[in-house]
Amino acid sequence: MTTKHLNSLRKLLIAQEVTFLLLLALTGLLGGLSAYFWQQNSEESVRLNDLSYVTEQIRSDLFRQIQVAIRARLLEDVRSLELYGEYSREIDKNFNKLRSGAISREEDTTIQDLHVSYREIQKDMNTIFADPYAISLQIRMKILDPRFAERMIGRFEGKYNKLKFMLAEEHNELHRKLEIWSKYAPVVITIPLLLAFLLVIYARTTFRREFLKPISEIITGARRIRVGHLQTKMPEQGVEEVKDLAGAINKMANDLQSSQAALIESEKQAALGSLVPVIAHNIRNPLASIRATAQLLDDPEDKEDLAESKDAIIETTDRLSRWVNALVSYLHPLKPNYRLVLASEMLNAAIDLLKQKLADKQMKLNRTGWENDLRLNADPNLMEQAIYALMANAIDASPKMSTLTISMLRKDAELEILIQDQGTGMPFDPKPDQLTPGPSTKSFGTGLGIPIAFKICQKHGWKLQFDSAEIDAEQTGTTVTITAPIRVIEENDEDE
Repeated sequence: MTTKHLNSLRKLLIAQEVTFLLLLALTGLLGGLSAYFWQQNSEESVRLNDLSYVTEQIRSDLFRQIQVAIRARLLEDVRSLELYGEYSREIDKNFNKLRSGAISREEDTTIQDLHVSYREIQKDMNTIFADPYAISLQIRMKILDPRFAERMIGRFEGKYNKLKFMLAEEHNELHRKLEIWSKYAPVVITIPLLLAFLLVIYARTTFRREFLKPISEIITGARRIRVGHLQTKMPEQGVEEVKDLAGAINKMANDLQSSQAALIESEKQAALGSLVPVIAHNIRNPLASIRATAQLLDDPEDKEDLAESKDAIIETTDRLSRWVNALVSYLHPLKPNYRLVLASEMLNAAIDLLKQKLADKQMKLNRTGWENDLRLNADPNLMEQAIYALMANAIDASPKMSTLTISMLRKDAELEILIQDQGTGMPFDPKPDQLTPGPSTKSFGTGLGIPIAFKICQKHGWKLQFDSAEIDAEQTGTTVTITAPIRVIEENDEDE
Protein backbone atom coordinates (compact mmCIF):
# COMPACT_ATOMS: atom_id res chain seq x y z
CA MET A 1 0.00 0.00 0.00
CA THR A 2 1.73 3.17 -1.19
CA THR A 3 1.49 6.69 0.19
CA LYS A 4 -0.25 7.77 -3.01
CA HIS A 5 -3.34 5.79 -2.04
CA LEU A 6 -3.31 7.11 1.54
CA ASN A 7 -4.15 10.68 0.54
CA SER A 8 -6.89 10.99 3.13
CA LEU A 9 -6.68 10.77 6.91
CA ARG A 10 -9.83 8.65 6.91
CA LYS A 11 -8.34 6.23 4.37
CA LEU A 12 -5.08 6.14 6.31
CA LEU A 13 -6.86 5.20 9.52
CA ILE A 14 -9.11 2.68 7.74
CA ALA A 15 -6.09 1.06 6.06
CA GLN A 16 -4.33 0.69 9.40
CA GLU A 17 -7.44 -0.68 11.09
CA VAL A 18 -8.04 -3.21 8.28
CA THR A 19 -4.40 -4.29 8.37
CA PHE A 20 -4.50 -4.77 12.11
CA LEU A 21 -7.76 -6.72 11.84
CA LEU A 22 -6.27 -8.97 9.15
CA LEU A 23 -3.21 -9.54 11.29
CA LEU A 24 -5.45 -10.30 14.25
CA ALA A 25 -7.47 -12.71 12.11
CA LEU A 26 -4.29 -14.39 10.85
CA THR A 27 -2.96 -14.73 14.38
CA GLY A 28 -6.29 -16.12 15.55
CA LEU A 29 -6.40 -18.51 12.59
CA LEU A 30 -2.90 -19.81 13.30
CA GLY A 31 -3.76 -20.16 16.97
CA GLY A 32 -7.00 -21.93 16.10
CA LEU A 33 -5.27 -24.24 13.62
CA SER A 34 -2.60 -25.01 16.16
CA ALA A 35 -5.18 -25.81 18.83
CA TYR A 36 -7.22 -27.86 16.33
CA PHE A 37 -4.11 -29.78 15.23
CA TRP A 38 -3.13 -30.63 18.77
CA GLN A 39 -6.71 -31.60 19.62
CA GLN A 40 -7.05 -33.85 16.55
CA ASN A 41 -3.69 -35.49 17.18
CA SER A 42 -4.53 -36.01 20.83
CA GLU A 43 -7.88 -37.54 19.93
CA GLU A 44 -6.27 -39.72 17.26
CA SER A 45 -3.60 -40.89 19.71
CA VAL A 46 -6.28 -41.76 22.27
CA ARG A 47 -8.31 -43.59 19.58
CA LEU A 48 -5.35 -45.69 18.44
CA ASN A 49 -4.43 -46.51 22.04
CA ASP A 50 -8.05 -47.53 22.69
CA LEU A 51 -8.09 -49.76 19.59
CA SER A 52 -4.83 -51.37 20.65
CA TYR A 53 -6.10 -51.90 24.17
CA VAL A 54 -9.41 -53.39 23.00
CA THR A 55 -7.57 -55.66 20.54
CA GLU A 56 -5.32 -56.90 23.35
CA GLN A 57 -8.40 -57.40 25.52
CA ILE A 58 -10.08 -59.50 22.80
CA ARG A 59 -6.97 -61.69 22.40
CA SER A 60 -6.64 -62.09 26.18
CA ASP A 61 -10.35 -62.97 26.57
CA LEU A 62 -10.06 -65.42 23.66
CA PHE A 63 -7.24 -67.34 25.36
CA ARG A 64 -9.19 -67.39 28.61
CA GLN A 65 -12.32 -68.59 26.74
CA ILE A 66 -10.41 -71.44 25.13
CA GLN A 67 -8.99 -72.54 28.48
CA VAL A 68 -12.46 -72.34 30.07
CA ALA A 69 -13.92 -74.36 27.19
CA ILE A 70 -11.29 -77.11 27.55
CA ARG A 71 -11.70 -77.25 31.31
CA ALA A 72 -15.47 -77.36 31.02
CA ARG A 73 -15.31 -80.23 28.50
CA LEU A 74 -12.80 -82.31 30.37
CA LEU A 75 -14.08 -81.74 33.87
CA GLU A 76 -17.77 -81.13 33.05
CA ASP A 77 -17.51 -77.96 35.13
CA VAL A 78 -20.86 -76.12 35.06
CA ARG A 79 -19.27 -72.85 36.20
CA SER A 80 -16.83 -73.03 33.30
CA LEU A 81 -19.72 -73.39 30.87
CA GLU A 82 -21.21 -70.19 32.27
CA LEU A 83 -17.86 -68.38 31.99
CA TYR A 84 -17.57 -69.54 28.39
CA GLY A 85 -20.78 -67.74 27.52
CA GLU A 86 -19.72 -64.59 29.39
CA TYR A 87 -16.44 -64.47 27.49
CA SER A 88 -18.31 -64.80 24.20
CA ARG A 89 -20.52 -61.85 25.01
CA GLU A 90 -17.56 -59.75 26.22
CA ILE A 91 -15.55 -60.49 23.07
CA ASP A 92 -18.53 -59.58 20.84
CA LYS A 93 -18.91 -56.33 22.79
CA ASN A 94 -15.23 -55.47 22.26
CA PHE A 95 -15.49 -56.22 18.54
CA ASN A 96 -18.36 -53.75 18.39
CA LYS A 97 -16.05 -51.18 20.06
CA LEU A 98 -13.41 -51.88 17.44
CA ARG A 99 -15.89 -51.43 14.61
CA SER A 100 -17.25 -48.17 16.06
CA GLY A 101 -13.71 -46.83 16.60
CA ALA A 102 -12.53 -47.54 13.04
CA ILE A 103 -12.34 -44.45 10.80
CA SER A 104 -10.94 -45.97 7.58
CA ARG A 105 -12.00 -48.75 5.27
CA GLU A 106 -8.71 -50.53 5.80
CA GLU A 107 -9.18 -50.55 9.56
CA ASP A 108 -12.74 -51.77 9.23
CA THR A 109 -11.73 -54.58 6.84
CA THR A 110 -8.90 -55.76 9.09
CA ILE A 111 -11.19 -55.77 12.11
CA GLN A 112 -13.80 -57.77 10.16
CA ASP A 113 -11.14 -60.34 9.18
CA LEU A 114 -10.11 -60.66 12.82
CA HIS A 115 -13.76 -61.07 13.80
CA VAL A 116 -14.27 -63.78 11.17
CA SER A 117 -11.24 -65.69 12.44
CA TYR A 118 -12.68 -65.49 15.95
CA ARG A 119 -16.01 -66.88 14.70
CA GLU A 120 -14.16 -69.85 13.20
CA ILE A 121 -12.44 -70.54 16.51
CA GLN A 122 -15.74 -70.20 18.31
CA LYS A 123 -17.28 -72.63 15.86
CA ASP A 124 -14.56 -75.20 16.59
CA MET A 125 -15.10 -74.77 20.33
CA ASN A 126 -18.86 -75.20 19.92
CA THR A 127 -18.18 -78.43 17.99
CA ILE A 128 -16.22 -79.75 20.96
CA PHE A 129 -19.17 -79.12 23.21
CA ALA A 130 -21.61 -80.67 20.76
CA ASP A 131 -19.57 -83.92 19.91
CA PRO A 132 -20.88 -86.79 22.07
CA TYR A 133 -17.69 -88.80 21.49
CA ALA A 134 -15.35 -86.10 22.53
CA ILE A 135 -15.31 -87.62 26.00
CA SER A 136 -13.14 -90.47 24.82
CA LEU A 137 -9.64 -90.74 26.16
CA GLN A 138 -8.10 -90.00 22.78
CA ILE A 139 -10.08 -86.75 22.48
CA ARG A 140 -9.17 -85.85 26.01
CA MET A 141 -5.50 -86.34 25.18
CA LYS A 142 -5.89 -84.20 22.05
CA ILE A 143 -7.53 -81.37 23.97
CA LEU A 144 -4.80 -81.45 26.59
CA ASP A 145 -2.11 -81.09 23.94
CA PRO A 146 -0.92 -77.37 23.95
CA ARG A 147 -0.35 -77.54 20.20
CA PHE A 148 -4.10 -78.09 19.78
CA ALA A 149 -4.83 -74.62 21.20
CA GLU A 150 -2.04 -73.10 19.12
CA ARG A 151 -3.43 -74.56 15.89
CA MET A 152 -6.92 -73.42 16.85
CA ILE A 153 -5.87 -69.77 17.21
CA GLY A 154 -3.09 -69.73 14.62
CA ARG A 155 -5.18 -67.95 11.96
CA PHE A 156 -6.53 -65.56 14.56
CA GLU A 157 -2.97 -64.60 15.54
CA GLY A 158 -2.16 -63.71 11.92
CA LYS A 159 -5.16 -61.37 11.68
CA TYR A 160 -4.37 -60.00 15.14
CA ASN A 161 -0.75 -59.20 14.19
CA LYS A 162 -1.94 -57.52 11.00
CA LEU A 163 -4.29 -55.22 12.96
CA LYS A 164 -1.61 -54.46 15.55
CA PHE A 165 0.92 -53.65 12.84
CA MET A 166 -1.54 -51.34 11.10
CA LEU A 167 -2.31 -49.53 14.36
CA ALA A 168 1.40 -49.24 15.13
CA GLU A 169 2.05 -47.72 11.67
CA GLU A 170 -0.74 -45.23 12.14
CA HIS A 171 0.66 -44.33 15.54
CA ASN A 172 4.15 -43.87 14.06
CA GLU A 173 2.72 -41.64 11.30
CA LEU A 174 0.98 -39.56 13.93
CA HIS A 175 4.25 -39.27 15.83
CA ARG A 176 6.06 -38.10 12.65
CA LYS A 177 3.42 -35.41 12.11
CA LEU A 178 3.90 -34.23 15.67
CA GLU A 179 7.66 -34.04 15.15
CA ILE A 180 7.22 -32.00 11.96
CA TRP A 181 4.76 -29.65 13.68
CA SER A 182 7.06 -29.27 16.70
CA LYS A 183 9.93 -28.44 14.35
CA TYR A 184 8.16 -25.78 12.28
CA ALA A 185 5.65 -24.44 14.82
CA PRO A 186 8.07 -21.82 16.28
CA VAL A 187 8.71 -20.49 12.77
CA VAL A 188 5.01 -20.41 11.88
CA ILE A 189 4.10 -18.67 15.13
CA THR A 190 6.97 -16.18 14.77
CA ILE A 191 5.76 -15.00 11.34
CA PRO A 192 2.66 -13.16 12.69
CA LEU A 193 4.77 -11.57 15.43
CA LEU A 194 7.27 -10.37 12.82
CA LEU A 195 4.44 -9.09 10.64
CA ALA A 196 2.97 -7.28 13.65
CA PHE A 197 6.32 -5.62 14.40
CA LEU A 198 6.77 -4.55 10.77
CA LEU A 199 3.20 -3.29 10.68
CA VAL A 200 3.70 -1.19 13.81
CA ILE A 201 6.87 0.34 12.33
CA TYR A 202 5.12 1.01 9.01
CA ALA A 203 2.01 2.45 10.67
CA ARG A 204 4.09 4.67 12.95
CA THR A 205 6.27 5.90 10.09
CA THR A 206 3.32 6.53 7.78
CA PHE A 207 1.24 8.26 10.45
CA ARG A 208 4.19 10.39 11.49
CA ARG A 209 5.06 11.35 7.90
CA GLU A 210 1.53 11.92 6.66
CA PHE A 211 -0.06 13.47 9.75
CA LEU A 212 2.05 14.22 12.82
CA LYS A 213 4.93 15.99 11.05
CA PRO A 214 2.67 18.20 8.85
CA ILE A 215 0.46 19.03 11.87
CA SER A 216 3.57 19.95 13.90
CA GLU A 217 4.72 22.27 11.10
CA ILE A 218 1.26 23.84 10.97
CA ILE A 219 1.32 24.46 14.74
CA THR A 220 4.80 26.02 14.49
CA GLY A 221 3.70 28.19 11.57
CA ALA A 222 0.51 29.22 13.36
CA ARG A 223 2.57 30.36 16.36
CA ARG A 224 4.74 32.50 14.09
CA ILE A 225 1.65 33.97 12.46
CA ARG A 226 0.20 34.69 15.90
CA VAL A 227 3.18 36.88 16.83
CA GLY A 228 2.91 38.80 13.56
CA HIS A 229 5.01 36.90 11.00
CA LEU A 230 2.23 36.84 8.43
CA GLN A 231 4.65 36.02 5.60
CA THR A 232 5.12 32.51 7.05
CA LYS A 233 4.20 29.79 4.53
CA MET A 234 3.31 26.30 5.67
CA PRO A 235 4.14 23.33 3.42
CA GLU A 236 0.98 21.77 2.05
CA GLN A 237 1.85 18.11 2.54
CA GLY A 238 0.50 15.00 4.23
CA VAL A 239 -3.04 13.68 4.01
CA GLU A 240 -5.76 15.70 2.28
CA GLU A 241 -7.25 17.10 5.49
CA VAL A 242 -3.87 18.41 6.64
CA LYS A 243 -3.13 19.82 3.19
CA ASP A 244 -6.47 21.61 3.20
CA LEU A 245 -5.80 22.98 6.69
CA ALA A 246 -2.34 24.25 5.70
CA GLY A 247 -3.76 25.80 2.53
CA ALA A 248 -6.56 27.49 4.49
CA ILE A 249 -4.11 28.93 7.04
CA ASN A 250 -1.79 30.12 4.25
CA LYS A 251 -4.72 31.84 2.56
CA MET A 252 -5.82 33.35 5.86
CA ALA A 253 -2.28 34.65 6.48
CA ASN A 254 -2.19 36.16 2.97
CA ASP A 255 -5.57 37.79 3.54
CA LEU A 256 -4.47 39.06 6.95
CA GLN A 257 -1.25 40.39 5.43
CA SER A 258 -3.22 42.22 2.76
CA SER A 259 -5.73 43.48 5.33
CA GLN A 260 -2.91 44.52 7.65
CA ALA A 261 -1.19 46.45 4.86
CA ALA A 262 -4.48 48.16 4.01
CA LEU A 263 -5.16 48.85 7.70
CA ILE A 264 -1.68 50.24 8.25
CA GLU A 265 -2.05 52.47 5.22
CA SER A 266 -5.46 53.59 6.46
CA GLU A 267 -4.08 54.24 9.94
CA LYS A 268 -1.16 56.15 8.44
CA GLN A 269 -3.55 58.33 6.50
CA ALA A 270 -5.70 58.86 9.59
CA ALA A 271 -2.62 59.58 11.70
CA LEU A 272 -1.35 62.03 9.11
CA GLY A 273 -4.80 63.61 9.01
CA SER A 274 -4.68 64.24 12.76
CA LEU A 275 -0.95 64.93 12.85
CA VAL A 276 -0.78 67.58 10.14
CA PRO A 277 -3.08 70.10 11.89
CA VAL A 278 -1.16 69.61 15.15
CA ILE A 279 2.19 70.09 13.41
CA ALA A 280 0.83 73.08 11.50
CA HIS A 281 -0.52 74.61 14.72
CA ASN A 282 2.62 74.03 16.75
CA ILE A 283 4.89 75.30 13.98
CA ARG A 284 2.70 78.16 12.66
CA ASN A 285 2.45 79.95 16.02
CA PRO A 286 6.21 80.02 16.70
CA LEU A 287 6.88 81.04 13.10
CA ALA A 288 4.35 83.88 13.39
CA SER A 289 6.03 84.99 16.60
CA ILE A 290 9.45 84.84 14.94
CA ARG A 291 8.17 86.80 11.94
CA ALA A 292 6.58 89.50 14.10
CA THR A 293 9.72 89.82 16.17
CA ALA A 294 11.88 89.96 13.05
CA GLN A 295 9.76 92.82 11.66
CA LEU A 296 10.60 94.87 14.73
CA LEU A 297 14.29 94.55 13.81
CA ASP A 298 13.75 96.80 10.80
CA ASP A 299 13.35 99.90 12.98
CA PRO A 300 14.65 99.15 16.46
CA GLU A 301 14.18 102.02 18.93
CA ASP A 302 17.17 101.10 21.01
CA LYS A 303 19.64 98.30 21.64
CA GLU A 304 17.57 97.01 24.54
CA ASP A 305 14.59 96.36 22.23
CA LEU A 306 16.94 94.70 19.75
CA ALA A 307 18.30 92.41 22.45
CA GLU A 308 14.78 91.48 23.62
CA SER A 309 13.76 90.70 20.03
CA LYS A 310 16.82 88.54 19.55
CA ASP A 311 16.14 86.68 22.82
CA ALA A 312 12.50 86.21 21.81
CA ILE A 313 13.53 84.71 18.48
CA ILE A 314 16.04 82.37 20.14
CA GLU A 315 13.52 81.34 22.81
CA THR A 316 10.81 80.66 20.25
CA THR A 317 13.24 78.69 18.05
CA ASP A 318 14.40 76.62 21.04
CA ARG A 319 10.78 75.91 21.97
CA LEU A 320 10.04 74.80 18.43
CA SER A 321 13.15 72.55 18.49
CA ARG A 322 12.05 70.97 21.79
CA TRP A 323 8.60 70.28 20.39
CA VAL A 324 10.03 68.67 17.25
CA ASN A 325 12.35 66.47 19.35
CA ALA A 326 9.43 65.45 21.60
CA LEU A 327 7.31 64.70 18.54
CA VAL A 328 10.03 62.47 17.08
CA SER A 329 10.33 60.68 20.44
CA TYR A 330 6.57 60.16 20.54
CA LEU A 331 6.37 58.80 16.99
CA HIS A 332 9.38 56.52 17.43
CA PRO A 333 8.32 52.85 17.88
CA LEU A 334 8.91 51.49 21.36
CA LYS A 335 10.57 48.13 22.03
CA PRO A 336 10.59 47.64 25.82
CA ASN A 337 13.42 45.63 27.32
CA TYR A 338 11.53 43.93 30.14
CA ARG A 339 13.09 42.92 33.43
CA LEU A 340 11.97 42.60 37.04
CA VAL A 341 12.40 45.94 38.82
CA LEU A 342 11.06 47.35 42.09
CA ALA A 343 8.40 50.01 41.67
CA SER A 344 10.17 52.13 44.31
CA GLU A 345 13.39 52.11 42.23
CA MET A 346 11.62 53.66 39.23
CA LEU A 347 9.84 56.23 41.42
CA ASN A 348 13.06 57.22 43.25
CA ALA A 349 14.91 57.57 39.95
CA ALA A 350 12.32 60.10 38.71
CA ILE A 351 12.21 61.90 42.10
CA ASP A 352 16.01 62.33 42.11
CA LEU A 353 15.81 64.17 38.79
CA LEU A 354 13.05 66.45 40.16
CA LYS A 355 14.61 67.39 43.52
CA GLN A 356 15.71 70.79 42.23
CA LYS A 357 12.23 71.58 40.90
CA LEU A 358 10.73 70.62 44.26
CA ALA A 359 13.28 72.79 46.06
CA ASP A 360 12.63 75.76 43.78
CA LYS A 361 8.93 75.68 44.68
CA GLN A 362 9.61 74.79 48.33
CA MET A 363 7.36 71.73 47.96
CA LYS A 364 7.22 68.79 50.34
CA LEU A 365 7.26 65.19 49.14
CA ASN A 366 5.01 62.71 50.94
CA ARG A 367 5.51 59.00 50.40
CA THR A 368 2.66 56.68 51.51
CA GLY A 369 2.01 52.94 51.11
CA TRP A 370 5.60 52.14 50.21
CA GLU A 371 5.35 48.97 52.26
CA ASN A 372 3.35 47.62 49.30
CA ASP A 373 6.45 47.86 47.12
CA LEU A 374 7.10 44.84 44.89
CA ARG A 375 8.82 43.85 41.66
CA LEU A 376 7.12 44.59 38.36
CA ASN A 377 7.87 43.48 34.80
CA ALA A 378 8.87 46.69 33.03
CA ASP A 379 11.46 48.54 31.00
CA PRO A 380 12.80 50.83 33.78
CA ASN A 381 14.22 53.41 31.38
CA LEU A 382 10.95 53.94 29.52
CA MET A 383 8.81 53.80 32.64
CA GLU A 384 11.07 56.27 34.50
CA GLN A 385 10.64 58.64 31.53
CA ALA A 386 6.83 58.40 31.79
CA ILE A 387 6.84 58.82 35.59
CA TYR A 388 9.22 61.75 35.31
CA ALA A 389 6.91 63.53 32.81
CA LEU A 390 3.84 62.98 35.01
CA MET A 391 5.62 64.14 38.18
CA ALA A 392 7.06 67.16 36.38
CA ASN A 393 3.56 68.16 35.21
CA ALA A 394 2.27 67.76 38.78
CA ILE A 395 5.05 69.96 40.19
CA ASP A 396 4.53 72.62 37.53
CA ALA A 397 0.78 72.64 38.22
CA SER A 398 1.23 72.87 42.02
CA PRO A 399 1.48 76.12 43.98
CA LYS A 400 4.54 76.97 46.06
CA MET A 401 4.92 75.33 49.46
CA SER A 402 2.34 72.65 48.58
CA THR A 403 2.69 68.90 48.97
CA LEU A 404 3.27 66.25 46.29
CA THR A 405 2.09 62.83 47.44
CA ILE A 406 3.43 59.60 45.89
CA SER A 407 1.50 56.48 46.97
CA MET A 408 1.52 52.75 46.27
CA LEU A 409 -1.64 50.73 46.80
CA ARG A 410 -2.04 47.03 46.15
CA LYS A 411 -5.47 45.83 44.92
CA ASP A 412 -5.86 42.11 44.20
CA ALA A 413 -3.55 41.36 41.25
CA GLU A 414 -2.71 45.02 40.55
CA LEU A 415 -0.43 47.66 42.00
CA GLU A 416 -1.60 51.28 41.81
CA ILE A 417 0.95 54.12 41.75
CA LEU A 418 -0.70 57.46 42.59
CA ILE A 419 0.76 60.96 41.98
CA GLN A 420 -1.35 63.61 43.79
CA ASP A 421 -0.76 67.36 43.54
CA GLN A 422 -2.55 70.37 45.06
CA GLY A 423 -2.88 72.38 41.86
CA THR A 424 -5.87 73.89 40.14
CA GLY A 425 -6.81 70.70 38.34
CA MET A 426 -6.49 69.60 34.73
CA PRO A 427 -7.69 72.23 32.17
CA PHE A 428 -8.56 69.37 29.78
CA ASP A 429 -9.47 65.66 29.79
CA PRO A 430 -6.44 63.64 28.60
CA LYS A 431 -7.20 60.86 26.08
CA PRO A 432 -4.78 58.03 25.23
CA ASP A 433 -5.53 58.20 21.49
CA GLN A 434 -4.87 61.95 21.10
CA LEU A 435 -1.52 63.27 19.93
CA THR A 436 -1.80 66.36 22.11
CA PRO A 437 -4.26 65.99 24.98
CA GLY A 438 -4.64 69.73 25.44
CA PRO A 439 -2.82 73.02 25.80
CA SER A 440 0.35 73.08 27.83
CA THR A 441 0.19 75.10 31.05
CA LYS A 442 3.97 75.57 31.14
CA SER A 443 5.91 78.42 29.56
CA PHE A 444 8.27 76.06 27.78
CA GLY A 445 6.07 72.96 27.52
CA THR A 446 5.66 70.91 24.36
CA GLY A 447 2.29 69.38 25.27
CA LEU A 448 3.64 65.86 24.47
CA GLY A 449 4.57 64.70 27.99
CA ILE A 450 1.19 63.11 28.69
CA PRO A 451 0.84 61.44 25.22
CA ILE A 452 4.31 59.92 25.63
CA ALA A 453 3.34 58.65 29.10
CA PHE A 454 0.14 57.17 27.66
CA LYS A 455 2.14 55.43 24.91
CA ILE A 456 4.69 53.94 27.32
CA CYS A 457 1.97 52.65 29.69
CA GLN A 458 -0.01 51.16 26.79
CA LYS A 459 3.09 49.35 25.52
CA HIS A 460 3.54 47.81 28.98
CA GLY A 461 -0.12 46.87 29.23
CA TRP A 462 -0.59 49.31 32.12
CA LYS A 463 -3.42 51.80 32.66
CA LEU A 464 -3.05 55.58 33.05
CA GLN A 465 -5.88 57.68 34.48
CA PHE A 466 -6.31 61.37 35.44
CA ASP A 467 -8.83 62.53 38.09
CA SER A 468 -9.42 66.05 39.48
CA ALA A 469 -11.07 66.58 42.86
CA GLU A 470 -11.53 69.51 45.26
CA ILE A 471 -9.10 69.59 48.16
CA ASP A 472 -10.65 72.67 49.76
CA ALA A 473 -12.54 75.78 48.66
CA GLU A 474 -9.51 77.24 46.90
CA GLN A 475 -7.63 74.18 45.60
CA THR A 476 -8.54 71.38 43.21
CA GLY A 477 -5.86 68.73 43.10
CA THR A 478 -5.19 66.17 40.36
CA THR A 479 -4.54 62.47 40.97
CA VAL A 480 -2.64 60.51 38.32
CA THR A 481 -3.12 56.74 38.71
CA ILE A 482 -0.81 54.21 37.06
CA THR A 483 -2.21 50.68 37.36
CA ALA A 484 0.33 47.90 36.84
CA PRO A 485 -0.77 44.23 36.63
CA ILE A 486 1.13 41.88 38.91
CA ARG A 487 2.05 39.14 36.49
CA VAL A 488 5.17 37.41 35.24
CA ILE A 489 6.29 38.02 31.66
CA GLU A 490 9.43 36.70 30.10
CA GLU A 491 12.19 39.24 29.63
CA ASN A 492 12.34 40.60 26.08
CA ASP A 493 8.97 38.94 25.39
CA GLU A 494 8.16 41.68 22.88
CA ASP A 495 11.09 40.69 20.69
CA GLU A 496 9.35 37.56 19.49
